[in-house]
Amino acid sequence: MSVSKNKSKNKTAQNRALLKTAKRVLKIESDAVAALANRLGADFPNVVNALSDRKGRLIITGMGKSGLIGQKIAATMSSVGLPAVFMHAAEAIHGDLGLIAHNDVVIAISNSGETEEIIKLLPTLNRLKCTIVAMVGNLKSTLAIRSDFVLDIGVKQEAGGNGLVPTASTTATLAMGDALVIAYLELRGFKEENFALNHPGGSLGRKMLTTIDDLMHRGDQIPMVNENSGISIIISEITKKRLGVTLITDKKNQLKGIITDGDLRRMIEHKKDISKVRARELSKSLPKCIKKDDLATKAVQLMEEYSITSLVVSENGKKIEGIIHLHDLLKAGIV
Repeated sequence: MSVSKNKSKNKTAQNRALLKTAKRVLKIESDAVAALANRLGADFPNVVNALSDRKGRLIITGMGKSGLIGQKIAATMSSVGLPAVFMHAAEAIHGDLGLIAHNDVVIAISNSGETEEIIKLLPTLNRLKCTIVAMVGNLKSTLAIRSDFVLDIGVKQEAGGNGLVPTASTTATLAMGDALVIAYLELRGFKEENFALNHPGGSLGRKMLTTIDDLMHRGDQIPMVNENSGISIIISEITKKRLGVTLITDKKNQLKGIITDGDLRRMIEHKKDISKVRARELSKSLPKCIKKDDLATKAVQLMEEYSITSLVVSENGKKIEGIIHLHDLLKAGIV
C-alpha cells in the first residue's frame, strides 16, 4: 500500500476517533445538566424569591473557571434588569470586600465548596448579614454548610482530562444560573420591552424602542399638493419626494387625501384627457394615519393589514406632522 493511502486511512481513523470523543463529551455534559432537574429542592424557589425581594445588591463571586462562569451569569442577570456585579474572590480578600454592604445577596460558586478565597469571605458576609447562596458540587462542604441556601451543581464525572479539566461541572453551573434567571423573569412578569431597554443596540431593542418620530419624514420632505393642483404638479411632487405618493391638502393645509403612483397609472389608462384632472379627483378616501409616539412596529402591522407602503403621521387625521414609508422601516431594521 502506498504512503499516501496509508496517510489517508490514518486520517480517516483519526477523524472517527475525534467525532467519537466529541459525542462522548456532549453526552456527559448533557446528562450532567439533565440530572440537575431531579435534584432541585425547596432552596431553588427560595433563592429566586430572595433575588426578587433583596434589599441590597446582588454579588456573584468565584475563582478560576467558576469565576468565569460567574461573570457570565452576572452579565445575563444584568441584561434582564437584575443588576448583578461579579467580585473576584481573590481580589475581595485583598480589598474589594468594600463592594459588599449590609443585606446584599451573595452567590458564591465553588464546585468543591472548599475554595480558600471564598471560605475567607464568609465571616465578613455573616457580619454584614448578607444572604449567602452557595452553588456547589459538594453538599457536605464548608461553603454549603455555612450558606443560607444551597444549589447543587454536582456532576458524576467531568468530560475528560482524567477529571482534572472543569467541563461538565462548569456547564452544569452555567445551566443552573440560566434556570435562576428564567425563573426570576417569570416571577417578575418580565416582558420583551424590559429586555429591549437593556439592549437598545440590538435588533429587539430597535424594534421595541424605535418610534415613528425617530424615522418619519417631516417638513419639506413630505410630498404634498393642493387639492386643486393639476397633473403636472402631482407627478412632479411624487417624483421629487421619491416616496411613491403625495398627500392632498386644502388651503388650510388640512389633510384631504392621498395619491399613489398606482392611482396615476390607473387614471392614465382610463382617461383620454388628463389635462383637466385635479388632485381632489384622484383620492377616494383619507389615508391611514399613525401617531408619532407609536412604536415603529405598529407601522409594520398597519402596512401589512391594509397592504400599503406609506402612513401619514397625524394626531387627529387632519394636521399633517410627517409621513413614513416601508423603506424607512426596512432601513432601520424594524422589518
